[in-house]
Amino acid sequence: MSKKAQGGDKQAAQPSLGIVGWARWIWRQLTSMRVALMLLLLLAVAAIPGSVWPQRPVSPELVRNYLRENPTLGPWLDRLGIFDVYASPWFAAIYLLLMISLVGCLIPRIKVHFGSLKEQPPKAPKRLDRLAAHHEVVVAAPREDVLAAARSVLKRRGYRLRAEEPDADGVVRDVASEGGFLKETGNIVFHFSLLGIIVAVAVGHLFGWRGEAIIVEGQRFTSSVGAYDTLQPGPWADVDGSGNWTLTLDDLDVEFETEATGVQFGAPRLFDAQVSIASSPDDVPTQKSLSVNDPVSLDGASVYLLGNGYAPIITVRDAEGNVTYSDAVPFLTQDDNYTSTGAVKVSGADPELGLYGAFLPTVEIDPEFGPTSTFPGLVDPALALGVYQGELFPAGEPQSVYALDISGMDPVQDGDGNQVQFLMSPGEQVDLPDELGSIAFEGVARWGGVVARHDPGRIWVLAFAITTMLGLIAMLSIRRRRIYVRLAPEDETDQAHTGMTVAGLVKGTDPTLTEFTERIAAEIADKAGAPLAQKDN
Repeated sequence: MSKKAQGGDKQAAQPSLGIVGWARWIWRQLTSMRVALMLLLLLAVAAIPGSVWPQRPVSPELVRNYLRENPTLGPWLDRLGIFDVYASPWFAAIYLLLMISLVGCLIPRIKVHFGSLKEQPPKAPKRLDRLAAHHEVVVAAPREDVLAAARSVLKRRGYRLRAEEPDADGVVRDVASEGGFLKETGNIVFHFSLLGIIVAVAVGHLFGWRGEAIIVEGQRFTSSVGAYDTLQPGPWADVDGSGNWTLTLDDLDVEFETEATGVQFGAPRLFDAQVSIASSPDDVPTQKSLSVNDPVSLDGASVYLLGNGYAPIITVRDAEGNVTYSDAVPFLTQDDNYTSTGAVKVSGADPELGLYGAFLPTVEIDPEFGPTSTFPGLVDPALALGVYQGELFPAGEPQSVYALDISGMDPVQDGDGNQVQFLMSPGEQVDLPDELGSIAFEGVARWGGVVARHDPGRIWVLAFAITTMLGLIAMLSIRRRRIYVRLAPEDETDQAHTGMTVAGLVKGTDPTLTEFTERIAAEIADKAGAPLAQKDN
């Protein structure tokens, strides 16, 4: 066997990519549009756990309850960052990779686009009749006039023209033009605006904060870290610098539909608040009107009116008649008829008392479900309460002011061994057994929910959203076309007539291209000062 035959089974050694080669390959993959779309889809999928499981920045109590009820699964989910999805390392990694991928995709396209803007349009093809859209006419005008008219018409339409180039006979016969570059510009603006929105949203998340508070009529709220019922700061937000402004809820106007029937009965018709605001507690307050879609701006934070409800005024006295608790207690709305639940924690009583129940703006006794509310307005208000005694904070953990933890408490019972429960009207007072004192339902006040939000990226989000729409409009409405005009040889017509072919190419699809070339031919003839003498079908 020959050496050549012996070596025939040997395969050529493949060169190793090395570190630099692998880095280039990874970069090409990351900056491809396919990977960018995959990362965008992955980001949407990664956000799903944030709507399935409770999030610690929004509802820390719900997270604690979930961990308590799921001792096996809960800790594993917590290690994976499921209870704080948007601040988790893996979500941030997807977000960062998406931004890098978009930048890597767009920068080369910008270079190519600006390079094409500097170049001349390509020469006209030799056979214009092979183009799908071409139109042959005869113009009753000299060649020089037709040539000048063609260049003028295309230039007026915004087409870039190729410099005049004589043919082999020294005669200029062709006009080559290219237009519609704003389509690619709009494409780039659109994608860069999407990137800008992503960055602006990230800035708002990192440096912004959102706080919610419930304010009862007549009460004053001073912005501070501990004053908000819930506070969601960004990872890099300066919450201490959120300002020291004050807001007093002077009056809350709420009206409900009483004339309509069906689903519209009881629907809210008016929801406005009159407030007094000041940049600091020492400033003179300014009267403002606050509504859902009309916020006020205070120290870089936008303050919105969001939600309303009722706050029963409850007074608790001990057996000697001393007041151990007296306040307007906000109850949280549970349905469209404003059935509201809430809790009263009397830590000054001995033993400590806890009241939990429901407020019913328009009470009606249902034979099956008991007391219910049939209208959200204050027509016949009632307060239903159950009473507990014991330790209000058994584990020493913080808990919601609107809920009662009864794990360390026992229900107060009457002489028959039944739990003490009351249904009270405004102005009514009931005595508790075992010399625990009394409870009085003094009246009803309203509360309004306010949301203060500081988002440094919101103006940029709006600006990029506008440029996104402009870029999208340019992408969809502008067509990238190349239009060629060629004059027939002199021997085919007399000096008073000029044969002309108008042809077009388009990037993508354009069902109107044929009609457009016909219109260009008509405009050239009109510019040359002569009608079309002949049109070949």
